[in-house]
Amino acid sequence: MKRNIIIAMSVALLGFSACSEDTLDEINKDNRHPSPDAVPAYLQLTDALLNTSYGAVSGDYAYYISSLTEQLVGVGNNQFMRAELRNANEWGASSTFSNAWNSVYSNLVNIKEMIRKIETGVNGSAGQYDLLGIAQTLKALNFGILTDVHGDIPYSEALQGQDNKQPKLDVQQDIYKDIIATLDSALANFTQAEKAGLASVPAKQDIALGGNVKLWKATAYGLKARYLLHQSAKDASVYAEAKAAAKAAIDLGFNGCSIDYKSVGDNPWSAFQWSREYVVSSNTVVKLMKKYNDPRLVHYTYGFDEAYNPGDAEIAKLSGVTNRDGSPAYAFPEWIDLGNQPGHLLSKAEVYFILAEAQLRTGEDATEAFQAAVTSAVSEVCGWFGDSVDAAAYAESLGKPTLQTLFEQKYLAQCVDEQIETFNDLRRVEAMGESYITLTNPMNTQSGINRYPKRLPYGNSAVLSNPNVNKAYGDGSYIYSEPVWWAGGSR
Repeated sequence: MKRNIIIAMSVALLGFSACSEDTLDEINKDNRHPSPDAVPAYLQLTDALLNTSYGAVSGDYAYYISSLTEQLVGVGNNQFMRAELRNANEWGASSTFSNAWNSVYSNLVNIKEMIRKIETGVNGSAGQYDLLGIAQTLKALNFGILTDVHGDIPYSEALQGQDNKQPKLDVQQDIYKDIIATLDSALANFTQAEKAGLASVPAKQDIALGGNVKLWKATAYGLKARYLLHQSAKDASVYAEAKAAAKAAIDLGFNGCSIDYKSVGDNPWSAFQWSREYVVSSNTVVKLMKKYNDPRLVHYTYGFDEAYNPGDAEIAKLSGVTNRDGSPAYAFPEWIDLGNQPGHLLSKAEVYFILAEAQLRTGEDATEAFQAAVTSAVSEVCGWFGDSVDAAAYAESLGKPTLQTLFEQKYLAQCVDEQIETFNDLRRVEAMGESYITLTNPMNTQSGINRYPKRLPYGNSAVLSNPNVNKAYGDGSYIYSEPVWWAGGSR
């Protein structure tokens, strides 16, 4: 009996040994987290678009910059109070923009993976030139925002993960050359996709343009016009190129590239205001709107006949801007309260303003382009509220544009969610010895010392872990004295 038991146990153990390797392999397989290559590139597009909107275009960068441009006034008796009062510890700290820095670079890793999968044919992604063009366009946009606000950044050695944890800083001039080259590659891929009749991007995944190759091609041209125009203080010859790129976008029927938040959740500006109550309406904007009898004024102030002075310490200390029932207690833009308003990645108005400026700078009549820009901006905002405003008639009433009226109208148009581009314009024209928007925050200069940043500090994660970024950051005071390359600086 004892012998039979031993034999039985031996057989069982032999059986276990025979199947244990296969069993353990199956147990150790992570079925809930498949490898990156198991996910088709097109399924990564929605995240790439949302993160571009939330992290790059309308995230912390835009929130803080809206105080610098005075398109909004920062309140909250907290971070935005300090930002509004130009507190050096708030603006110069590497921790201030660390979340935004990390978010944009993380999104760029996702976009890089999309490009890799298409170029190497992973999971049936080969030959998807339309999706490749979209990914390259988003790469140019995200890196463009990073370098515009920070200057020299990790670029050519970035996004390598463990293979290079301390990438070098590339100079902005070189980054700009590659941004233009990336957009040119995107345009070539869109053309190839059109020739092949490709439509590999499901409309539901593309929450910006529904997979429309023609409109993405127009967007790439529009962004090319933007990044060419940014360089105008360095090289006036870019006006001709920017004009050609803007015209190409318009000829393709460009009508704006925006995230459709009706299908995916709250607009980032709405989410920000509802959770923090950190912004109110600025008198700098209101005065300009009253100057032009702007039909958007009632919506910019939420129907209040008031706005607030930038740098007003008492206003900045406000700890709440709504009543208990959720109604406004202080004026702030009504469109922020909509929740599902589109989030611009590149607006139709901006492309027409670029064309109009390039035409003015080269001695051409810019009336048509200027009025188209104003019409687009006014009709969009007023349309959200069902206003019966004749936006075209309003634009026509402004007459033939000058650079002064152009920049004032562009400033008003970009109050919605394009504050980063306003910051770029303010710095660019200053480098050209020009000024069109009068900033009034008295805290911009304190005891004779400039406290208006010429750029934003690097993110804390890179400052702490990358000696190259740490050296460039120093003590953070460089943000007040060193403009970025295209604004007349050296880095």
